Amino acid sequence: MFTLPKLPYNYNDLEPFIDEQTMLVHHTKHHQAYLDKFNATLTDYPDFQQKTAEELLENLDDLPQEIKQAVINSGGGYVNHSFFWQILRPVSNLSKQEQLENYPQGEVAKKIDEVWGYEQFKEKFSQAAVSQFGSGWAWLAIDELGELKILSSSNQDSPLSSKMKPLLALDVWEHAYYLKYQNKRPEYIENFWPVINWQKVEEIFLRTK
Repeated sequence: MFTLPKLPYNYNDLEPFIDEQTMLVHHTKHHQAYLDKFNATLTDYPDFQQKTAEELLENLDDLPQEIKQAVINSGGGYVNHSFFWQILRPVSNLSKQEQLENYPQGEVAKKIDEVWGYEQFKEKFSQAAVSQFGSGWAWLAIDELGELKILSSSNQDSPLSSKMKPLLALDVWEHAYYLKYQNKRPEYIENFWPVINWQKVEEIFLRTK
């Protein structure tokens, strides 16, 4: 059965951009709930328990109809959050300048510059996040042809189910930001940029090549 991944930092390490209480509740309550429902969905399907959660989302047509939507919802929630934690970096011990001067690096930076340029990329990604109606995610992903795509998805839908590999994600469900930002999603999005772990994004990008 699947387990809750440990965070690679403390709950307060993303302060002041993402607060400790939000991280604690997000990880131990919301992510745990997706995990529990995902495991429960697969209880009577031992063959699917042998696959990775990502493999299940990549091959939804192989799933029995009676569990397909539950895997999309709960499995997607489990996988999306597990990915999201990876691409965040601790910033609480950095100077203000070090927090704010946070940019893509390496090969993924070259690819972003080639396709959009960083400022246009930032604008388009932010727009995907702010304009997502209701709950969902904004993504930077790479498709089967190796092209970068900016997209949004509803609820816990994953780019994996559309044959794309996620490189960067932003959770725009209200549980991700409401304790600190209330209804001010644009402010939350603006404060996402300092906590992106671009080194991890680069590592993920290189694994897709």
